[in-house]
Amino acid sequence: VAIVAAAVGGATAYGFQELTGKDSVTATGTSTNAVPAGKRGDVAAIAAAVSPSVVEINATLDNGSSTGSGVIISGNGEIVTNNHVIAGAQSVKVRTSDGHAYTADVVGTDRSKDLALSKLEGASGLKTANLGNSSSVQVGDSVVAIGSPEGLTGTVTSGIVSALDRDVTVPTDESQGQGTGGDGQWPFQFGGRQFNGDTGSSTTTYKAIQTDASLNPGNSGGALIDAAGNIIGINSAMYSSSQQQSSSSDAGSIGLGFAIPVNTVKSDLAKLRSGGQN
Repeated sequence: VAIVAAAVGGATAYGFQELTGKDSVTATGTSTNAVPAGKRGDVAAIAAAVSPSVVEINATLDNGSSTGSGVIISGNGEIVTNNHVIAGAQSVKVRTSDGHAYTADVVGTDRSKDLALSKLEGASGLKTANLGNSSSVQVGDSVVAIGSPEGLTGTVTSGIVSALDRDVTVPTDESQGQGTGGDGQWPFQFGGRQFNGDTGSSTTTYKAIQTDASLNPGNSGGALIDAAGNIIGINSAMYSSSQQQSSSSDAGSIGLGFAIPVNTVKSDLAKLRSGGQN
């Protein structure tokens, strides 16, 4: 088996929300709903509404490159992603769903939560994602994942919330994952086992949403979305059968993916915006 960083969040929410510049969330009118009431749970409608708010991220490293995803949270180009997507990057390039390319500056990182905030240079008028409430997520809720697995921008998959509050452990020493060459094989611990190499002696553990929506390398930093089109998590890791397995019982997707709850993201935004590098 292999657990991989998915460098691509399902509660039923009755209000629709947007992030303000003061790091708070306020209800908005129905004119800004991500998905019309009559299309709740419609994967095609969710994809059409949220895909413009999900970007592909390409980071240039000392020893190669890393490809991941990110979520637009402000019209002037603030992008939330995983720290492991941009850790150690010499430069960061971002492509939006309509093909526009930007250079991004890393504003703040939080290795303890595997989160990072970047800002696109010269961006304005971008479509922002609606940040939901992960505390309302229930096991069995329908979810959609959007990201750039293997560089395939805008890939959409769907599933359910399989479990809540799963402990996922990642290295806080970014050099632990540098040897992977950015292929998404970021070391993780789950269920008392290590995958994708050694996580090292310096680690952090976060509570994650578990989903069976298909996630693959390149999905990390992308969106996990509820039936109303609200972001409930940032996709961060996946667990899958090794492609080298010969046993038919081990072949194919196991259907275990993990996302950082969006409420964790919202609580960390002030620190990230202030330029925190921890």
